[in-house]
Amino acid sequence: MADGEVKKIATRESYGNALVELGKKNPNVVVLDADLAGATKTSTFKKEFPDRHIDCGIAEANMTGIAAGLSTCGKIPFVSSFAMFAAGRNFEQVRNSIGYPHLNVKIGATHAGITVGEDGASHQCLEDVALMRTIPGMTVIVPSDDIEAKAAVMAAAETEGPFYMRFGRAAVPVINDRPDYKFEVGKAVVVKDGTDMVIFANGVCVAEALGAAEKLAADGINAAVVNVHTVKPIDQDTILEFAKKTNKVFTVEEHSVIGGLGSAVCDVLSENYPVKVKKIGVYDRFGKSGPAGALMKEFQLDAEGIYNQIKAAL
Repeated sequence: MADGEVKKIATRESYGNALVELGKKNPNVVVLDADLAGATKTSTFKKEFPDRHIDCGIAEANMTGIAAGLSTCGKIPFVSSFAMFAAGRNFEQVRNSIGYPHLNVKIGATHAGITVGEDGASHQCLEDVALMRTIPGMTVIVPSDDIEAKAAVMAAAETEGPFYMRFGRAAVPVINDRPDYKFEVGKAVVVKDGTDMVIFANGVCVAEALGAAEKLAADGINAAVVNVHTVKPIDQDTILEFAKKTNKVFTVEEHSVIGGLGSAVCDVLSENYPVKVKKIGVYDRFGKSGPAGALMKEFQLDAEGIYNQIKAAL
């Protein structure tokens, strides 16, 4: 989608705004950050509710332990950091202190994927969804835009148990601003119906998949685009419905093709309806430093790149 065509908002901004809205409704909501409140946008919550915001310093593992403790006292803690630290550096604490006792802690991970841009490969977490979906009882959500990100935060607060939510640094098109849009944990959204093939996508890749579908339509190919915002628990019914309807399945994600959305879709299909799947994402490599748009192009995750990869596979 060309710049200027649609409103663009970074989902990390949506996260910060949703926390404020949530804080007004629920006094038990507390927010913890690891010296990154300006970047994760929890600073918005801090301004509004200074007594309910805890900056734990650059000590993510300790922050996770504090959040676990707070949740046992009836609080609803939202733990925030870059995905690389929230899921990567923190894995053992998330597993043992939150996952194992199945505590009501919500993880808001920002700056995920290659759209982190100039922060470079060390900060571009492409493994977080894979890590988090292996933890028993963990709900994993990758919102596609501002509206979906806010809805995910609200749903997380209302649902008992641990949540991992993945937000991005770069501004992304608002695609869910329509009256029939409804967010439900574990329920995929059919963004565009189609009969010839299906593209399952999430996060920033939903807008790009729609762009690819437009290019395919010009070639006479009617592609469905399904937004699988919840990677776990995954919407088996919708995945099977479209796999059976089209028999041509593609997955697109701003994440490694190992262990993420593509793997989750393949798990469903291999067991219930074996069909060929082409996974589009980051192919067993690290990210690199550069502008977000240029990296999306280089990794072939923009509309053009997705279109080219689908055409080659077809």
